[in-house]
Amino acid sequence: MRRTALLTAAAALVAGVLAWPADAAPGTFVHPGVTVSKGQLDFTRSKVNSGAQPWKGAFDRMMASKYADLNRTPEPRAVVECGSYSNPNHGCTDEREDAIAAYTQALAWYVTRDERHARKAIELMDAWSAVIRDHTDSNAPLQTGWAGSSWPKAAEIIKHTYTGTWANSGRFATMLRNVYLPEVINGSHSNGNWELSMMEAAVGISVLLEDKTSYDKAMAKFRTRTAAYVYLASDGELPKTVPSQNLNTREKIVRYWQGQSTFVDGLSQETCRDFTHTGYGLSAISHVAETSRIQGQDLYGTDVGERLRHGLGFHAKYQLGAAAPDRLCGGSLKLGLGPVPEVGHNALANRLGHAMTNTETLTLRGRPAGSNNLFVAWETLSHGDNPA
Repeated sequence: MRRTALLTAAAALVAGVLAWPADAAPGTFVHPGVTVSKGQLDFTRSKVNSGAQPWKGAFDRMMASKYADLNRTPEPRAVVECGSYSNPNHGCTDEREDAIAAYTQALAWYVTRDERHARKAIELMDAWSAVIRDHTDSNAPLQTGWAGSSWPKAAEIIKHTYTGTWANSGRFATMLRNVYLPEVINGSHSNGNWELSMMEAAVGISVLLEDKTSYDKAMAKFRTRTAAYVYLASDGELPKTVPSQNLNTREKIVRYWQGQSTFVDGLSQETCRDFTHTGYGLSAISHVAETSRIQGQDLYGTDVGERLRHGLGFHAKYQLGAAAPDRLCGGSLKLGLGPVPEVGHNALANRLGHAMTNTETLTLRGRPAGSNNLFVAWETLSHGDNPA
């Protein structure tokens, strides 16, 4: 009996290991580990300091931007109020751009080792953590997702690589836990780019806080939303859906997919809205996949990677000038994908060896990639042809 019990327990243990979800939090979090790793930062630093391209050009573009200005003055608010289409815009642009600036200054610190940049990043983070209490109005979840995606990237670099002091790092962590995480962790029923950006923020914050429960919750929502955002032929006749949205008829699904009724590999839920919002979604997918890879679970080899690969390739083709057939958005597309393909291209083409001709052409054409002034910044510098 004892032998049988031991064998049963061992079998259960093996089954548990084999069934361990690919999106589970790591046993030990890796730092810095939000979108960019120490290995990637070291590669970037060595290339910039040797004058190699495209990294030196990307660094120069970053340093010439307003975000790298050592004289930047933070503009924190207690309540950031963001309505639809930025009306009203009470602190929304200031918050997003101060968060991008903090990340920019953190990158500048790592590459140059000039402590003024680390101190400026800390000044920006401290200014906001001392003041902000809430986000309000209709765009509050999206605004929180955008700003909340940049803050932990900055904090991870400073907290885990800067050798000076950051006395208020605990207050900053408390801000992310109490002001940002509750606003994003439960997701959204709006267009898919909302929830994807919100989960990017939630995952990044969870890494910084080493919060395994929030990490697992955010990753589960991310996996479900990614599957419902980019179509693959293997999904069947209709795209996958987020169950809680009750898109339980073809009519509802077609309406949610901006009226598109023909589905092909790589089509996004927002393709027929415009490429700009689609780019937000694809970028967030790549950022979460990159963070997950750094944390030890590589989602690029799962359906997440397949959806990202097809999504980038499909939209790159038309962004590069291919004519849309009548069956795609009535033959009329609103282009403007943005500086979003570097992370996905590096992971899928360079690391995994997928042929991604259109994505590669678009990536090279956009170098050195800048910022979309929302939550994407300097990805030729951090991820362009980066093997780490």
